[in-house]
Amino acid sequence: MKEKIITIPYTPRDAQREIHNALDTHRYSVIIAHRRLGKSMAAINHLIRYAFTHSMPNIRMAYISPTFKQTKQIAWDYVKQFTKQIPGIKYNETELRCDFPNGARLTLYGVDANPDALRGSYYDFVVMDEVQLINEDVFPTVILPALADRKGKCLFVGTPMSTRNYLYELYKKAKADPSWHCKIYKASETNIIDKFELAQLKQNMTDEEYRQELECDFSAAINGSIYGKIIDKLDADNRITKINYDIGYPVHTAWDLGIADEGIVVFFQEIGRQIYFIDCLAKSGEGLPWFAKEIKNRDYVYGKHFAPHDIEVRDFSNGLSRREVAYQLGIRFQVAPKLAVEEGIHITSMMLARSYFDQQKCEVLIDALRHYHRKWSVNNKHFSKPTHDWSSHFCDAVRIGAVSLTENTAGKKPPQSMAQNEYQVFGAN
Repeated sequence: MKEKIITIPYTPRDAQREIHNALDTHRYSVIIAHRRLGKSMAAINHLIRYAFTHSMPNIRMAYISPTFKQTKQIAWDYVKQFTKQIPGIKYNETELRCDFPNGARLTLYGVDANPDALRGSYYDFVVMDEVQLINEDVFPTVILPALADRKGKCLFVGTPMSTRNYLYELYKKAKADPSWHCKIYKASETNIIDKFELAQLKQNMTDEEYRQELECDFSAAINGSIYGKIIDKLDADNRITKINYDIGYPVHTAWDLGIADEGIVVFFQEIGRQIYFIDCLAKSGEGLPWFAKEIKNRDYVYGKHFAPHDIEVRDFSNGLSRREVAYQLGIRFQVAPKLAVEEGIHITSMMLARSYFDQQKCEVLIDALRHYHRKWSVNNKHFSKPTHDWSSHFCDAVRIGAVSLTENTAGKKPPQSMAQNEYQVFGAN
């Protein structure tokens, strides 16, 4: 029987071709992409190709988006557009199902309609589009078990929408696991949208909207973010990674001890001009004895322990300050200089720009630095002082470390550039 060549009317862009290549070599992939990259089109075409190239019989594939309406308007049209030339193809408009002549099947779902409809079947390949809008329970409880028996693949696609959603959690997971693929596609780097159009978009969008939708900036959705841009830059430069503790240098700690609030200790090393944050400890409802025990249980050689000025306040119950209690527990605190919060934020920003973070041990600390933001003043129409929330204590501890390091290095004389020598060639006058 003579073979018939079917040409799919799809020519991938460079970014899309890169995505296809990654999907061929990785079981799990996380793609963070700017608007108009064509990520949904690329995902659908990859599933179509997979239906004919995978060796397993009766291939089952699923495309999942947040809403059934969105799935039908975007993805279903792509399915019919790129498969209509395949002989024997069948469509079920009610179920948004495409049956291929070789027994493969692609079904499209919207998790808002009936997420339980995903249960009970096996899948060889699943695409989860706009993951930032999908409940975090869908993948681990529904999709992952369905992929297990045939070792199916999964592609997660989305555009940033703050750091408090499942896309960001998957992004961190993919960055930490070398078996996962992870890539961010920014409009300024792909050249898919021409410069004139980008300029028009920039003029008609707020800075936060542009950075979020076109530059894939996770911090942009947090209005008034203080350290967000710095953390994103560190992330882009691969300075949020695995950090090995260097036994040749002491580990310093910076503290923010609340009474009713959470207590925070950050661990860092100063090596040359670089700051390496290697660990973080957070606990609510515990006092100094608990923290002192945890500090000693960590296998670090300690340098200085920095604490805020209120460590000197005395407790009415025993007449001792927390600094004196800490001394009895074997921790000698150095009190940080009392500076205005804004001055401390400025110093912290400069320190963070030359810092590295351990991705796993400092995960919550990194999230807090991204989230830390200013309040919006409705009356004055500007961002005012920092908002006091869960991220404040982490950022206060980092600020304590930054201002303390600045104080410790202030006044140090630079190395002598010329040798002192009283010898005079022509003798003394």
